[in-house]
Amino acid sequence: MLKRLQLMLGAILLALASPALAHAKTLYWISHGGPADPVWTYFLQGAETWAKSTGNTVNTSFHNGDVPSQQEALRTAIAAKADAIVTTSPDPGSLVEIVKEAKAAGIPLINFNTPDPAANFQAYVGTDLVSVGRGWAQYLVDKGLVKKGDFVWMPVEVPGASYGVEEEKGIKQVFEPLGITYEITETTLDQAEVITRMSDYLSANRERIKGIIGLGDLATASIKRVFDQVGVKAGEIPAVGWGNSLDTTAEVQEGYVNAAQWQDPQATSFVALSLALMASDGIPPAFNVTTGALYEKDGAGVYAKVMEGN
Repeated sequence: MLKRLQLMLGAILLALASPALAHAKTLYWISHGGPADPVWTYFLQGAETWAKSTGNTVNTSFHNGDVPSQQEALRTAIAAKADAIVTTSPDPGSLVEIVKEAKAAGIPLINFNTPDPAANFQAYVGTDLVSVGRGWAQYLVDKGLVKKGDFVWMPVEVPGASYGVEEEKGIKQVFEPLGITYEITETTLDQAEVITRMSDYLSANRERIKGIIGLGDLATASIKRVFDQVGVKAGEIPAVGWGNSLDTTAEVQEGYVNAAQWQDPQATSFVALSLALMASDGIPPAFNVTTGALYEKDGAGVYAKVMEGN
């Protein structure tokens, strides 16, 4: 009798200790980015850690800026009756109808990394990209690194993608009233091609470039290689941009990049999936979560340790 009672108590305790395993769900994590981009390694780590910690299944996919491919992946998740979905916005307005389809199917859909106010997502987790762009531009102005009449170069992997579009809005708010001009150029999502294109542009426009804003992580993480290739010394041209890679934290520490934006990529994925799971249990999130911080040389080591897993 005692042995039977012990077995029953053991079974009850096991069930209480493992609720996620007893009611495991399947969520989809869908990104417009690509696995070659360093920052997406960290976003993916956050999703994988969440799955391991909660015992739920997370199906992940990258779409390398291919909007139709991402739309198809979202509709596939809806057709598969996903418990919940988290996704980036690949292009402004591109997911408006899909958000409606998910709601009609009763599937929570959380937006992360790149917002789109036109799509009525249940919540957004990530940086305020307009504020990020405004912060970069204001940093260059406040530090006296660029002034009226100057020209700023802004390389980006995918022109027209949500992240660059939103960042430019903030930059324009600062630069336009001051008469500071700029140009956005495409670098692509291939690391070798990024360096080639950036080196070519810098060589051809060296004399007029007074500042650089890297609108994407691959662009900012390539500053040192490009400067070294073209013969520009660290600090000779002020640069700011994204800072979600060890390459960029090193650039900040060595003076190639003046300040970089940390995005909290692992935490962004983890929190987005947590909100999605909560929504699938009938508790709708009535708030957004804003992440990110701008760091200079004295703070670069902190984020390097996070990315190294220390």
